[in-house]
Amino acid sequence: MNFYLGIDFGTSGARAVVINAESIVQAETQYPFPTAVAATAEEWQQALETLIRQIPQNIRGEIRAIAINGTSSTVLLCDQLGKPVAAPILYYNDGRGVKMLEKLKVIAPPNHLVLSATSSLAKLLWLVENTLIARQSLTKFKIEDCYFLHQADWLAFLLHGNLGISDYHNALKLGYDPQQLCYPTWLEKLTALPILPQVLAPGTPVSEITAEVAFRLGLRRDCIVCTGTTDSIAAFIASGAKQPGEAVTSLGSTLVLKLLSQTRIDHASYGIYSHRLGDLWLAGGASNTGGAVLRQFFSDAQLDSLSSQIDAQQESPLDYYPLLEPGDRFPVNDPYLLPKLEPKPAEAVEFLQGLLESMSRIEARGYRLLQQLGATGLTRVYTAGGGAKNRAWRVMRQRHLQVPVVPSKHTAAAYGTALLTLGN
Repeated sequence: MNFYLGIDFGTSGARAVVINAESIVQAETQYPFPTAVAATAEEWQQALETLIRQIPQNIRGEIRAIAINGTSSTVLLCDQLGKPVAAPILYYNDGRGVKMLEKLKVIAPPNHLVLSATSSLAKLLWLVENTLIARQSLTKFKIEDCYFLHQADWLAFLLHGNLGISDYHNALKLGYDPQQLCYPTWLEKLTALPILPQVLAPGTPVSEITAEVAFRLGLRRDCIVCTGTTDSIAAFIASGAKQPGEAVTSLGSTLVLKLLSQTRIDHASYGIYSHRLGDLWLAGGASNTGGAVLRQFFSDAQLDSLSSQIDAQQESPLDYYPLLEPGDRFPVNDPYLLPKLEPKPAEAVEFLQGLLESMSRIEARGYRLLQQLGATGLTRVYTAGGGAKNRAWRVMRQRHLQVPVVPSKHTAAAYGTALLTLGN
């Protein structure tokens, strides 16, 4: 019996899912981080090993392949033995990257995806300037002897022992070109850089696990480690969307849209960019509207109770743009866009319906924009996130989108990562 393991490193914890050759879940384990986000490589390693050890031995001993996903643009530097030389820099907003923007603008083409304070390349330049150069001046340490890795890359290294290997989902915000399958010439011209990872397609077999790892974690010696992906792409893969025109909307604290397209769509002003997914492209954008606004007015119990009272077939006349604070980028590019939450009716159920209806309009507008920019026409929308359980909202969204709206087949990113390993 062969089993396949996917491991997800998310914001608040890590999770493992084991599937069989028919993609049926056989085991699941979880590891909550002791803080909001595990910020040290040691915590990551502990989580990785604990997740694997928690898998029942009769299943663990038959795992044929493993892949790992991590949060996008979570990066670290390590030496030639794989030991981190500085604390990881996490994916979320980090003031250090802001200081690199002017230098990035000189290096990268206008409107390139890397021109962001949170891009992997911005963090790399900061690390070189503020960590490596200072260290090099004090010791015999050499910048070019270091490896620059993403979270998923380093965790996979702990299993297979090969440094400097990544995938083109994680490497996108480093500047890697997934269309030409190479680093661009403008990036290759940079000097005094650590070793940039070799980039492979997600799910590509890299190597068998080391003998030491096999013995210590109770895994079969010929277990293969594959390249991984990012957590958001893994969640898309888990949804069941496979055909051009199929999409996934994540109804979390914000509203995130991802549409599988035959055409690559990138539009910096709207924050739209595309990941390669085999021979297709996953075009996406994110709005600041979403569940965080709902929680400003309603508890979970109120949302459930009031939603059950909504006649979702009847369109609300209330026209809002629900935001917590001014500014949105997609589908409206306006950093000064004011929240619109008036008029507020006396009845709470009417107010909630107006909010949900308006978010449905924003979602539909987002998919129209992607298609106007050249993406494949929308045919079906899978739904993930906390809002996916709201039936009234689903009916409203389907009315506006005019395509079937269905729950994601699986919502665990670890499941999507496990799917990457099938066939290895």
